[in-house]
Amino acid sequence: MKTIHYKTNLKCSGCVAKVTPFLNEISGEGNWSVDLHQPIKYVLVNADISFEKIKQAFDKAGFKVEE
Repeated sequence: MKTIHYKTNLKCSGCVAKVTPFLNEISGEGNWSVDLHQPIKYVLVNADISFEKIKQAFDKAGFKVEE
């Protein structure tokens, strides 16, 4: 399994709460995280999931993610 980070526009814990069910569905609970304390926000994913699936999860929640 590899860890990949993607830049995202999540800004607060409320944003993370909105995307949580979608990311848990594709990667499993505990296989991703977001550090909200940094100026540029990244989501870290510990699973073999394509960027396209990650992007779809963010789209469903109404947020953006970049490779």
